[in-house]
Amino acid sequence: MSLMVHWNPDPEIWPGVLPIRWYGLLFMSGFVFGYQILKRFWLTENRRPEDLDDLALYVGLGTILGARLGHCLFYEPAYYLSHPFEILKVWQGGLASHGAAILIPITLAIYVRRNPNYSFWWIIDRLVVVVALAGGLIRLGNLMNSEIVGAPTGLPWGFVFERLGDSFPRHPSQLYEAAFYFLTFFLLYRMHQRGSLLVRPGAMLGVFLVLVFGFRFGIEFIKADQVAFEAGMVLNMGQWLSLPAVSLGLWLWLRPANPAASNA
Repeated sequence: MSLMVHWNPDPEIWPGVLPIRWYGLLFMSGFVFGYQILKRFWLTENRRPEDLDDLALYVGLGTILGARLGHCLFYEPAYYLSHPFEILKVWQGGLASHGAAILIPITLAIYVRRNPNYSFWWIIDRLVVVVALAGGLIRLGNLMNSEIVGAPTGLPWGFVFERLGDSFPRHPSQLYEAAFYFLTFFLLYRMHQRGSLLVRPGAMLGVFLVLVFGFRFGIEFIKADQVAFEAGMVLNMGQWLSLPAVSLGLWLWLRPANPAASNA
């Protein structure tokens, strides 16, 4: 039985009434839900929840600026280096999760320098729990925009992305990724509750990197190229950028515990 879906939603929630897009709503939902979950972590571990307000600003800037710069410099460097002011036009689309993965730790390190009561590892080992949730919500936003689509497929549950002018089914790769990232969120949340990995600074981050970017590496084999230059590559840009993340994750996850390390 064919479950093929003809997919053509309007990216705006109320077309012609309010210019609010599904992608923007889902993107911001990641911050809202993430804040509430982190607040619970902070309370259960006897930390000041008020400190999350400043942390949210640093993480928000790292996410948006990093994702935007990542897209511009990794996927279309020639154009954006020739038109640098176009980089500022975030509303026109173009975000890359690898860029956020690079800049968030940098902004977090700045936050920790200004807030010595926290350590980098203590925060990031908890932050990755909600980042996985946000990743799933963002992929649902990509689905509503009919972007980052999969390669053509003959499987019965393919999506025909009519907004792109397609007349053939593709893998709904956005749904595959969203489902996996939600599963990763529940797994990391459970790990946080058990606390077994929290005694090893960086281990939770390691699990996150291996799962998320390991899956990202694999899913790229059934996704359409995002930019033209990827057509001749054995591995596309997303896969090349995922390899160092997975390698770092394996090292953080599997390295022996350091008795002198502090997770305060």
